[in-house]
Amino acid sequence: MTLPAQMTAIEISTPGGPEVLKAVTRPMPQLKAGEVLIKVAAAGVNRPDVLQRAGNYAPPPGASDLPGLEVAGTIVATAGDCGPWKDGDTVMALTPGGGYAEYCATPAPHCLRLPKGYDVVHGAAIPETYFTVWTNVFDRAKLKSGETFLVHGGSSGIGTTAIQLAHHFGARVFTTASNDDKCKSCRALGADVAINYRTQDFVNEITRLTEKAGIDVILDMVGGDYINRNLKILAVDGRLVQIAFLQGTSAEINLAQIMVKRQTITGSTLRPRSVADKAAIAAALSEKVLPLLDAGTVKPLIYKTFPLAQVADAHRLMETSTHIGKIVLTL
Repeated sequence: MTLPAQMTAIEISTPGGPEVLKAVTRPMPQLKAGEVLIKVAAAGVNRPDVLQRAGNYAPPPGASDLPGLEVAGTIVATAGDCGPWKDGDTVMALTPGGGYAEYCATPAPHCLRLPKGYDVVHGAAIPETYFTVWTNVFDRAKLKSGETFLVHGGSSGIGTTAIQLAHHFGARVFTTASNDDKCKSCRALGADVAINYRTQDFVNEITRLTEKAGIDVILDMVGGDYINRNLKILAVDGRLVQIAFLQGTSAEINLAQIMVKRQTITGSTLRPRSVADKAAIAAALSEKVLPLLDAGTVKPLIYKTFPLAQVADAHRLMETSTHIGKIVLTL
């Protein structure tokens, strides 16, 4: 295939609101050894894209400055050893950045085949959330069948993914959401308990429902004053995993409580991790999760799609937090 010299991409013209996202003409990505070039058909919109646009989440060294951490499309070029992938393959992929564009480069080991029966829009809604949930809930926190699990923001892309996977692997699933409709959607996905945090105190509810035993694994994206509230309901030998901090990065905590209950506080970010780290997550997803997606046991929820040219509207929707599931850009 003869590739163009330039492409259309969405650039962050200056840190700010959704209006700073501008369509520009850029040179085509230059592949490094072990990378594939994907002609993008769809790209997922994620909270880190919003943070990057606002100037609060810089790309790691060497990564594209363009937003976009997951895509689906067709491989049109490869460089060096790209394993099983070749030109013409349709894939979904985690990217180091650059997904909001007609073409995107990413390490070949970060590509996954589309699940059976999936189109590219649904494929583009999988990598960022499934990589994140798997590595944090199952790798770091070691969630096991029979344990209790809480994810805050259950109607988000991360939340809807975490609920389904934790339910499938045998956990008793708790979640919080901002209204009754979202709670209903969370229960339909497999949450045993969904708490409207605007009308109920989740600490009191979980304390009551677990008969003071608490939660074994908590996945939190809120931070701030949620940190101590989470620790209050974290079980003996419980694990709190922090992956974002919408309400702040700091809290004063009681170390004695952590010591007495042998609690673990951990966390991670996905984007700066090494190619090998993310390749290992991709391999685990291929083995453990793709069969579930093939069978329809778990699935991404698509809330709304936008053409790439309407990316600012997609970000405005993301910032309202009214969506349930994923927002996807189409090319």
